[in-house]
Amino acid sequence: MKIGIADYGLNVWDGGGCFDQQERWLKLRQIGYEGVERLTALSAEHALQSASDMRRMGMDFATVRAPGLEWSIRWTAAMGKEYVWTHVDGRSFEVFCRQVRVQGEACGRFGIRAALHNHMGTPVETQEQLERFLEECPDSQLVFDTAHLAAMGGDAVEIARKYASRIQVLHLKDWLATDPDHPDWTKRGRFCGLGLGNIGLDNVAVLNAAVNGGFDGWVFVEHDTHLQEPMTDLKISRQVLCDAGY
Repeated sequence: MKIGIADYGLNVWDGGGCFDQQERWLKLRQIGYEGVERLTALSAEHALQSASDMRRMGMDFATVRAPGLEWSIRWTAAMGKEYVWTHVDGRSFEVFCRQVRVQGEACGRFGIRAALHNHMGTPVETQEQLERFLEECPDSQLVFDTAHLAAMGGDAVEIARKYASRIQVLHLKDWLATDPDHPDWTKRGRFCGLGLGNIGLDNVAVLNAAVNGGFDGWVFVEHDTHLQEPMTDLKISRQVLCDAGY
């Protein structure tokens, strides 16, 4: 098992992106993280250079994000990684699943998998929808986001227990509800550090359930929203996992 960062929140804090990847990787390594989830590359040469830079620094990554989905699949496979995120535009659940299956077939031809990131505001946001998705798309894996599910009333521990074999990677974060009945999910609350939410989400229990079910993949801490220096937040969440034995 490796512990890394899903760096969306870092990009938001910095101003919509990253201006110095190597400096970010260095800071993350110093506080106990082993890599980032997605290596973002603009060309095959850029992907190769960034991957070698990470290796030199003792860091790693799980998948490649290229300018186009086919290149994400190809470069991820070429780098010996195992999955790419599902990236389809189906608005209805049925169309969404059909498109994911097509993407999964394309991934399979390169020996990798498509993995769904469950997300509020998408066709797969509730526990019922997630479990139905797993039935409809049996070849797809999960980028299992605990807080997105729990904020929709789902039981993240139960999902980890029942579907440990379908979890490609874990996204661990918490949710602080401020207006839970607001029709716009982005205004119902905000994501926060591990153990700092108010919806009863126990990320350590989720991780334990997944590990007991045989999960041994990447675990990515993700803070979508930072209200202080991100490395301070991320160090606190890393300590939560250390205290739990991870």
